[in-house]
Amino acid sequence: MPYVKPMYSRGSLDNDRPRLPMMVAETIHWEELNDMVNALMDAQMLWLLALYLTLPALAIFACYKVAAVRKIGIVLICYGTGILLGALGWLPDGAAQLQEKMADVSVALALPLLLFSMDVRKWFSLAGKAVLSMAAACVAAMVMSIVGAMVVQGFFSDSWQVGGMAAGVYTGGTPNVAAIKSALGVDTETFLIFHAYDTIISIVYIIFCMTFAQRLFGRWLLPFAKAHRDIQTGREEEKDMPTEDIYAFRELLRPGNWPMLGALGLLSAGIVGLALLVSGLFSAHAASATAIVTITTLGIAASFIPPVRDNKHVFQLGMYIIYVFCCVVGSMVNATALTNIHFPILFVVFLVIYGGMALHAVFCRILRVDTDTFIITSVSAICSPPFVPPVAAALNNKHMLLSGITTGIIGYAVGNYLGIFTAYLLRYLFS
Repeated sequence: MPYVKPMYSRGSLDNDRPRLPMMVAETIHWEELNDMVNALMDAQMLWLLALYLTLPALAIFACYKVAAVRKIGIVLICYGTGILLGALGWLPDGAAQLQEKMADVSVALALPLLLFSMDVRKWFSLAGKAVLSMAAACVAAMVMSIVGAMVVQGFFSDSWQVGGMAAGVYTGGTPNVAAIKSALGVDTETFLIFHAYDTIISIVYIIFCMTFAQRLFGRWLLPFAKAHRDIQTGREEEKDMPTEDIYAFRELLRPGNWPMLGALGLLSAGIVGLALLVSGLFSAHAASATAIVTITTLGIAASFIPPVRDNKHVFQLGMYIIYVFCCVVGSMVNATALTNIHFPILFVVFLVIYGGMALHAVFCRILRVDTDTFIITSVSAICSPPFVPPVAAALNNKHMLLSGITTGIIGYAVGNYLGIFTAYLLRYLFS
């Protein structure tokens, strides 16, 4: 496979651990911080920083104006734009340091912002079958991630990392796999190859869910019960759900929203700082994962504070920062690295998506979960909340919107825990 300069040095089970990113390092090295500040003072670096911060806005604007672009999705556009930027050779010399720091910091700051709007109490007020089905989807993804990593372990030494990313992204979404990448020290080449295969296979999966899935699984699972519709729907509840809808990003431009968003941004930074201190209490080997788990836990805890939870625009701010991460990471990879098929990673991704869906269906049969709830929770786990509305429309069942979006957000909250746990379980099994 063509060489790509990794964001992190590669590690193995028997050798030294991968180098941890600065945001989760066990000690803050002020020399590195000073070097970063000096780098930012360079005019070229300032231009690059401004470009990274602006590209997501251009992607959102393009999606807002052009329906065909909107179908591609903001995440994929940001990754593709970043890869194009790197391939054109427009990056200044010495950009790697800024890229690495921006990738680390963006994930750390975005996670709490995404979790602030979570209404944990509402999770438990959902129809029990939706939550039960989501739990089954998470178990299925973890089981298949473990099986897939064990199958390819003899061919790919970092299969434990890929298994952890698979468990995280197929129970949560892009924010989770980005966090797990940092927590496990996954190199950029592996991450981008994983994401490329995930994108391609997920597209086929979504088409299947919107066309044949209802008829196929309807022969084996129960039909959707009309009696439960009033429990699972409600216009006011649906309006309050945080989403990645492009129209919601307009609110970030209103000056009246800036003071509260600024305060929540400072709260997010404070959580990251506290997580750094907590991670310093643990061994260097566990510091990175400890920081991510701490950030996730404190972000959920902050969601119990009404003024924090009730802000309707903080979720979009967090997603914007994730889009910055996508642009940065995409620009760090040589696009030619994606032309050669990496069969172990491809196998894991395929197995977890389709094998996980099959196992999830078996669980739903045992738990007597209906067909539509199974399909919607499968989509919310594997592809995240933005894909729930089009699939619900294809199923001709708008009543599943609240259940699908909320269970997808539950996935955002638990994805980091499940992904990191799965990775370290695999590492222990392989040692």
